[in-house]
Amino acid sequence: MIKIEREDIQIISQHSNWSEKSIDKILKQEIYSTKESWQKFLKLFFISLGISFTTAGIIFFFAYNWIDLHKFIKIGLIEGVIIITISIVLFSKISLGIKNILLTGASILVGVLFAVFGQIYQTGANAYDFFLGWTISIILWVVISNFAPLWLAFITLINITFILYSQQVAYEWSEVFVFTILFIINILFLTIVLLGKKTTKEITAPFWLTNLIAFASISFSTIGISIGVFDQQQTPFFVLIIITSIFYGIGINYGLKVKNIFYLSTIPFSIIIIISAFLIKLSDDASMFIIISLFVIASVTLIIKNLINLQKKWIN
Repeated sequence: MIKIEREDIQIISQHSNWSEKSIDKILKQEIYSTKESWQKFLKLFFISLGISFTTAGIIFFFAYNWIDLHKFIKIGLIEGVIIITISIVLFSKISLGIKNILLTGASILVGVLFAVFGQIYQTGANAYDFFLGWTISIILWVVISNFAPLWLAFITLINITFILYSQQVAYEWSEVFVFTILFIINILFLTIVLLGKKTTKEITAPFWLTNLIAFASISFSTIGISIGVFDQQQTPFFVLIIITSIFYGIGINYGLKVKNIFYLSTIPFSIIIIISAFLIKLSDDASMFIIISLFVIASVTLIIKNLINLQKKWIN
């Protein structure tokens, strides 16, 4: 059964003789948050806040007392906290949500452990080595926990690792090529998450996670194409344009299908930026900037108007 929304109740009440008592009852059953749901939310919120403060406290403890601590204490303390946290996750009978929050905190502490180890022994490794080791170390936790914030941290670490690798090792890679790979990586994650949510339901994907991944993908493609417009247009530039065109078309179609305004707004705004970059490439005099300003104003107005009309159509 499709979940009834607040707008549905408003439309039905306006065009029927539905009594106020019945409306109030259905609002309490389907729309309003109950006392139990608020208690659950506050419980998870304060637990997450406490774990965040604890993790930050551990980091600041090392930063403030670094010189006075023996290297055994530096490594042993952080390892002990990770072991205790994982033991609670594995052997305690607390709720799954709290376990996932603790596991996310432990994943952050793994990065702290690598940073402490590298600082003590002066490994001299590149920054991408640090993030690569951090990413590999938490893969199992990410897959098993299936927790959206942990997935977000994992995807972020992959992006950071690749960016640092391109800056510190692969010097010959062009910026357009780097952004092309980043776009492909995030699009793959977005596709996996959306397909998993739609079919197997193996990945718990709230809307904010999919929107953040989609926003990162669109940002990488927009930046990559904009840079490619002003640089020498090599093969990666044309590859990025082709891939972007395909997935932008899929994204618009998906947004219309699932009635998601996010894809129908971010993708057109990205296209506006890209077209503006092409216009600046043609000419950078004052008249062109006036034309671009008028183009941006007109296109943004048209997009907003169409989005408002779409929302009205979906509501009715």
